[in-house]
Parts: sequence; structure tokens; C-alpha cells
Amino acid sequence: MSSVSAQDGSIENQNPRITWKDCSVLLDINDGDRLVFARLSDGSTVKIGNKKCSLRPLIGCPFGSLFQVETGPKGAYLSRVVAISEDDKHEEKGDAPLKDEAKDNRNIVDSNCAQNLSGEDIDEMKRQGATGEQIIEALIANSSTFEKKTSFSQEKYKLRKQKKYAPKVLLRRPFARSICEAYFKKHPDRIGFLRVDVLSLLLSLANVSTSSDIVVLDMVGGILTGAVAERLGGTGSVCNTYFGATPCSMDIVRMFNFNDKICRSILRSPLSDICSAWSNNSEQPKNQKNALDSECKLDGGKVSPHTGVDTTHDSLHVPEVEMIQEEACSISIVNEESLESSADGVPGPVPISMDESDAFPTIKACKSIKFGKKATPETINLWKANGFSSLVIAAPELDPWSAVQELLPVLSYSAPFAIYHQYLQPLASCMHNLQVAKMAVGLQITEPWLREYQVLPSRTHPHMQMSSFGGYILSGIKVCSGESQNNTN
Repeated sequence: MSSVSAQDGSIENQNPRITWKDCSVLLDINDGDRLVFARLSDGSTVKIGNKKCSLRPLIGCPFGSLFQVETGPKGAYLSRVVAISEDDKHEEKGDAPLKDEAKDNRNIVDSNCAQNLSGEDIDEMKRQGATGEQIIEALIANSSTFEKKTSFSQEKYKLRKQKKYAPKVLLRRPFARSICEAYFKKHPDRIGFLRVDVLSLLLSLANVSTSSDIVVLDMVGGILTGAVAERLGGTGSVCNTYFGATPCSMDIVRMFNFNDKICRSILRSPLSDICSAWSNNSEQPKNQKNALDSECKLDGGKVSPHTGVDTTHDSLHVPEVEMIQEEACSISIVNEESLESSADGVPGPVPISMDESDAFPTIKACKSIKFGKKATPETINLWKANGFSSLVIAAPELDPWSAVQELLPVLSYSAPFAIYHQYLQPLASCMHNLQVAKMAVGLQITEPWLREYQVLPSRTHPHMQMSSFGGYILSGIKVCSGESQNNTN
């Protein structure tokens, strides 16, 4: 097992495919019935049904491993199992669907009398140390209607009993897709109802690629900042900007298990500091004007007057977002009611549990990886030299046009931008204003559409329950308008 630096909590020489102590994981319980974020340590536990299981056996296992809840002398524990491949499943089933073509369930009556095994018998089997698989086999053997069911109904019956008596846990790696899917399934409001296909399209339309300098306005919990940093892979930089003096929360970034290189690329800077650096050219003495002519031609010179940049931002009413404090030694698994504050009144650092009904004990203390440091003036001047490569906005609480007016001048010419909003009308108004001001070309509003399918032998069809709405994305390319170019010349 690879080691973790004890001095600063950073990840050194870690294999990203294998878990390590104090890393974040996503636990998929019973094929998506519950999704739980956890941090692995010797003392961390997870509650599955009415049993508490230690997460220590998960340390050092590869992501994608499958575990099953077993009962031993010391109580319930997680035992690693080998998943059966699809080919093996088909070989075991053989031609079962063809043999059962004449079967149907029309004569089966659900009267609760088909099962001859009572609850007391099942409890007695548990006390004698019977495994979950043995209990399921006993239930099948004592069912008077199991053989009369079709093969599809038999599989559903086995699956229901497996979830109850032999629950399974899939160890998943937390990255942009899995984190977005988990939040969208349980708490979509915390990420602005940002669906996974919308997130991927947002990054593609903004041309987020390696060695780029991306400015991000993220008011969706940090999922957008984490996705951009993950795609950059430590090359380039991510500037998480915000209005006012209070930064927006980026708690979700902690779940990505980023190394030090990627964490150092995530920086924070208030928009007032960025706009001040961009407008410094207009405040230079007249005797330095000629020396700055060449620089003005490169970085666009003054900010375009029609954008109306206000470095005080008093005219833009932004609801202050409470930032959850970063605690270096207090990472906890908490339930739904305690995501905002821990037991001692200190704001909880990480919203770990995705289930509202379970409470978990505190994990062993560990140091968190530092990210989101404030950008230095030297870094801001470096961004100013060439302008930002892309702009990505996901701020449901803000008016898109007000945000674009402030942020578009900091982009380099021909730089793409993408804006996500849950509703169409704010983006339509923003698109119209951009066209009138001739600030961008290639403007388009995209409505993502996603349909999920169940792919099984003889049972391939769309899912019965799907998300029918994914919001809208406004994208375009910044250009130099005539008025702005005249000021530059």
C-alpha cells in the first residue's frame, strides 16, 4: 500500500486505481439504492440496513471491487466477492428464456401464503451463522410459487431477497461523473440541477483542455470547479472567481482525491481584483502611454466601455453564499440533518452521507489537502498578459447578462465561453444583449437531452423513470467589437 505524507496530508506516489488510507470513496449500495460518500480510515463505519460495518477492509482494494455484508462472531463485516462476468451469467442461464416461453404469472395469486419459511426460522438460521446466500436458497426452496414464475420474475425475486439478506457494496472512485450522478440522484438542488451530460457538454463547449487558463464562476457547490480541474490534470490553472467578499463554497472538490499538483492549480480571486488588474492601463500616467501601446494591442487594452465594469460591484445584488469553513482535522461522516453544522456547532467540512435516515460516527481525524488559495498579484498579472482561455459559468442565483458583462472582458479574443442556467429566458435575454453589443459570435442556446436504456437480454427498453429536463447552455466566442477596437487603437 502506498504511503500518505504525514506532514501536509498530500498524496504522494499513489496509484489512483487503488484506495488508500484517508481517501474519499463513493459506496454504491445495492446497485444504486443508496449512494454514500465516505473517507476511509481504521475507525470509519457505514450503516447498511440495521448493521454497522467497518470500512477498514476497503483500504488497499482497487476501485470497482464488490463487497458483500456477512455476519461473523464479532458482528457484521464487509467481505470482498468476485463479480460474475456477463458471459458467465449467460452460460449459467443457458436457454432458460426459451424454455419458459409458455410460462406466465396469470395464475399466481399474492396471498402471502406461498412462503413456508417463517420469520422465526430465518432468525434462527442467522443465529446459527447462515450466510445471506444460504438464506436466499432456503427461501426459494420453501416457496410454492417460485417454479411457476417466468425466468424474468425469478430473477427479480432473487434480486429482492439479495438486497435484503445479502446486500452488496460497490467501491466506486469519486470523479466528475460519479459525483455528479450521486448528487443529481439524491440532492440535485445542491448542484443547481446540473445533470452529468450537461456538465460534459458545458466543458466541451467551453473548450476546456490541458494547459489552459480557465475562469470559472461556480455557485453549484464546486462540482464545476472540480470537473474543470480534473480535465486540466494539473496543467494550466483554474480561477474560481466570485462577486463580493465571500467566496462560494467548493466543498465537493474535496471528494475528488486531487494530488498536490492539481490542488495548486485551483486558485481563488474576487472579481474586483481581476477587473482592477485589467483596468490598470487606463490609470497609468500619460508619459507611459506610448510604452504600453504594444501591450494594449496584445491584451485588448482598456475594458470595453459598454460593459460598464464596476469594481465595487455594489450595483450587482448577489446573495451571499455561506462558505463552509475548511477544517484541517475534522472530517466527519454525517447524516442529512448535520450537513450544515457538526455536533459542536462548527460548520461541517464535507457533506459525506447521501442518505437522510442514517447517522454515522466521526472518522479518524486527518489533514485535508489545501486547494483554492487566493491568487497572488503576480499570478493575476500573468493571466492578464494573454487573457483567460475560456469562461464557464454555472450560477443559478445570478442574472447571466450581469455576470457576462463583468467576466467577458477578461477573456482573450476568440476565446469560447459557456453559461449554464436552469431556465431559458435569462439565457435568451443574455444572448440578445450580446448580439446587440456585438461582443460575441457563434451564439447558440443548447438544450441537452438524455435517455437512459436498460440493456438486458430480451428486456432492452428505456428506463421507466428518467430526468426529462436538463437546463440550457448558452455558448459563443468572444470577439473585439468596433467600439472596443477604436479605444485600443
